[in-house]
Amino acid sequence: MIQTVEKFNETNIACTRNLNEKLTGADGKRHIVLCGGTGCLSSHSDEIKAKFEEVLAARGLTDRATVNLVGCFGFCSQGPFVKIYPEDTLYRLVKITDVEEIVESDIVNNTVVERLLYVDPVTKARVSKQDDINFYKKQRRVALHGCGVINPEDINEAMGMGAFEGLKRALSMTQQEVIDEVSKSGLRGRGGGGFPTGRKWQFAYNVDADQKYVVCNGDEGDPGAFMDRSILEGNPLAVIEGMMIAGYAYGASEGYFYVRAEYPIAVKRLRIAIKQAEEIGMLGDHIMGTDFSFHCHLRLGAGAFVCGEETALLNSIEGKRGMPRPRPPFPAVKGLWGKPTCVNNVETLACVPFILRNGWQEFASVGTERSKGTKVFALGGKVNNVGLVEVPMGTTLRELIYDIGGGIPGGKKFKAIQTGGPSGGCLTEEYLDEPIDFDNLVAKGSMMGSGGAIVMDEDNCMVDVAKFYMEFICDESCGKCTPCRIGTKRMLEILTRITEGKGTMDDFKELEELSDTVKTNSLCALGQTAANPINSTIAHFRDEYIAHIVDKKCPAHVCKKLMEYRIDPDKCIGCGVCARGCPVSCISRTDYVAPGHKLASMHIDSSKCIKCGACISTCKFGAISKM
Repeated sequence: MIQTVEKFNETNIACTRNLNEKLTGADGKRHIVLCGGTGCLSSHSDEIKAKFEEVLAARGLTDRATVNLVGCFGFCSQGPFVKIYPEDTLYRLVKITDVEEIVESDIVNNTVVERLLYVDPVTKARVSKQDDINFYKKQRRVALHGCGVINPEDINEAMGMGAFEGLKRALSMTQQEVIDEVSKSGLRGRGGGGFPTGRKWQFAYNVDADQKYVVCNGDEGDPGAFMDRSILEGNPLAVIEGMMIAGYAYGASEGYFYVRAEYPIAVKRLRIAIKQAEEIGMLGDHIMGTDFSFHCHLRLGAGAFVCGEETALLNSIEGKRGMPRPRPPFPAVKGLWGKPTCVNNVETLACVPFILRNGWQEFASVGTERSKGTKVFALGGKVNNVGLVEVPMGTTLRELIYDIGGGIPGGKKFKAIQTGGPSGGCLTEEYLDEPIDFDNLVAKGSMMGSGGAIVMDEDNCMVDVAKFYMEFICDESCGKCTPCRIGTKRMLEILTRITEGKGTMDDFKELEELSDTVKTNSLCALGQTAANPINSTIAHFRDEYIAHIVDKKCPAHVCKKLMEYRIDPDKCIGCGVCARGCPVSCISRTDYVAPGHKLASMHIDSSKCIKCGACISTCKFGAISKM
């Protein structure tokens, strides 16, 4: 059990040596690692791991190769991943049926399985090394440090990647020096607000109290967001260390993780990391032989989006209904159980050990003037390379979408990117070369948020997008304040009328007025930002709203009440496949036979059609279209 700095140094040296030997092959073994993130596990990476173990045992190779699960590789659309050290060979889209070939070819005969390598879409060359894939070239892992490399359930591997080195340095400094270090780094909260982390800690430090708390906000609720989940799944010890450094900095001895129960893998690995840290004396009393003591606790959230707001989260931890509190007082002064509390999200705390381990200068050397370091994004939607991306602040949207994301599938035209989830807004083509940072995104009508980035193409209806986010907000509003409880409901009703062709220009005017009212008068950030998707889509796509209201048409052919499915009689060969697949029997044969065809064409009865799209998907001749 570690009790002094000297013993920590001895343990750390041994762990670092063992991990380096594994990665470089100095131990004489091959090491097979598989992505153990939620995405790849849902594609059976745990079963693939078990198959590797079975095949290695049957072939008598267990002394020559090991198999482990690691954290998320990030490139989710290409998973499940298998990487083999020390060659650093990366296989993607691996199936259970591929295991025996990988063992026979790569482990036994040292021959790469070419067909499982990533294929560059431009050069068509097969790429065997992760760092040579365009998706990874412009990334820099700070918050995701260790993810995809270490076994998150083995504290020795985490220590081999530098775990607790930042804490060790912090404990050699005064509390104010630690706060100053974080302040000089320029670290701002990655949970959405972008508030300076060091300043928040300073507020708590300045309050005299017999008890203070650190709270990690792991209640990641934005649709399509999985940044915090992946960090907790891939390197939970980094977040624990960040909490401990925060606790030392402003005098807190108790830390609470608040993680949504829908993240069972993250919760499991977090529990294992806490237990292992306690067993070696890195969590508990008199850490590294100092007077600093720190204990971690875990609370599971029930999935309420509003509990991502810090005061609602604190109420939930206390066993109360998750509803926001009026501020001031702010949590740093009066938070959990009335004591000074700093609430930082997972990604923010994961950056803290890097700052203390490497110095504030290295963190601040990356990014823009007012937004330092890196930011993790969950890149999704209409983009070729879907996944988890960590890039330096100041990276442009074009680099994110085209260089890393690989562009839009099918050669479709880019339309917008929604950043910041339900609290954010849409940014259009004119902003593609804008650098990504906290202040710049806000100035352009969106926000960083926690890091969701949903790409949309020409087939997306922006009125429907605004309606989608408003449906989410209405479901998640806690109902405590009238502007949010009533105002969001009225806005959804108006958007619904517009998408159904029943909206009027008076509705449109009322929608804009309600947006301002809800934004100005709501109690917490959920309501204050609820209208952002509406405001940004109106600002950039006003013509689409007008088309829905005046022309009763959806330009993108998405809103079902405003579109029709039609069959071009000159393209239709009369095969009848569409009619046989129609669930409501609304397709019948006409008397018209197109020149060159033998059978009469088909026709859709719009009064019966439910716009399910089954006919389009079955027609091989492109005769059916949306109007």
